[in-house]
Amino acid sequence: MSTTENHTKPNYTPQFILICGCLIGFITFGPRASAGLFQLPMSHEYGWGREIFSFSIAIQNLLWGVGQPFAGALADRFGTIRMLCLGALLYAVGLVVMAYSSSPGVLTVGAGVLIGMGLSGCSFNLVIGAFGKLLPEKWRGLAFGAGTAAGSFGQFVFPPIGSVLIDSIGWHETLLVFSITLLFILPLSLPLATRALSTADTGQAPKQSVKAALSEAFHHPSYVMLVLGFFTCGFQLAFITAHLPAYLNDIGMPAWVGGWTLAVIGLANAVGSLTAGWLSGRVPKRWILSVIYLGRSVAVLCFILAPATPANALLFGVAMGFLWLSTVPPTSSLVVVMFGTRYLAMLYGFAFFSHQLGGFLGVWLGGVLYERTGSYMVVWWLSIALGIASALINLPIREVAVLRSQPQSA
Repeated sequence: MSTTENHTKPNYTPQFILICGCLIGFITFGPRASAGLFQLPMSHEYGWGREIFSFSIAIQNLLWGVGQPFAGALADRFGTIRMLCLGALLYAVGLVVMAYSSSPGVLTVGAGVLIGMGLSGCSFNLVIGAFGKLLPEKWRGLAFGAGTAAGSFGQFVFPPIGSVLIDSIGWHETLLVFSITLLFILPLSLPLATRALSTADTGQAPKQSVKAALSEAFHHPSYVMLVLGFFTCGFQLAFITAHLPAYLNDIGMPAWVGGWTLAVIGLANAVGSLTAGWLSGRVPKRWILSVIYLGRSVAVLCFILAPATPANALLFGVAMGFLWLSTVPPTSSLVVVMFGTRYLAMLYGFAFFSHQLGGFLGVWLGGVLYERTGSYMVVWWLSIALGIASALINLPIREVAVLRSQPQSA
């Protein structure tokens, strides 16, 4: 078959594709962003230490990251819709299992394994890959930001609703309600159906194999630096998502502050992600990433040193939220700049694995060190140090396409 005949030809308008993808991001991110709300009620009901809940969410982050490159490769090879539907079903089943987890092992299977694998197949990472293939080039930067912002809006909507539902109907039933919402992904995935793109569209050498693409990427210093910097993003975000409500409770804040701080993070993140997507086409993307990581360190430092008040917690939510997932548009755009869109889902998936490895350590260390020291302060300071390191790591990145002298085939 001629490579010029294997183009993806969407049957939907760019606007409709963008809306459906954003709704998927909204739905998938909401329950995950609410995970921290369930830590205290589950731990109190079963008499668990916080390290048990932390371990299951850490496994979730790790498996989400491990599965992402494979899910991305399968989506690149066989199309996006299959992975989105499979991921949504696994995610929904995982929430149901989590709702009936009466032992640490069952909790790890539900909240850790099933939800982690489900997220790898239906999260905004695959949506971004579909946007890269289905949308015109002029739409991509804004679409990457919009898809990320939609996930952020899910974080704004779901935690307050989850907090109210937990108080009114119980945490078990709240998880069941969340699981039902995941089923809406099945029809929404239809406009995001893709096939593998021809290399003529992406500027890649003909018939580049997966192995060649991976070798090319991991021998490219700028890609390696991008992947390493993304580790910090996962560490900071996962730690805050899982432990911030408990931390605020520990310092004397009422329960509503945790839910609304997570919600404010999501709302501010929508603005930050759209801003980062808009800026990604106008200023060097490495500068955007460095400013974001440094800004996070400053926000955390101010938060832990400021007096413990609801107002300061919400201000931290605004500041951190603006910088929350704003790393995604410049990171995914840099992958496109370097390697094109043919293997975008897979190569961004490996960057995301680094992100989720950081998330695993952030959540797990938060629980372990809390049980050892009775405080989260060690992890807060570690988050500050990692932010500064990532700000420096991103500065030498070169924003140019890789040079290929000859075809690379299997």
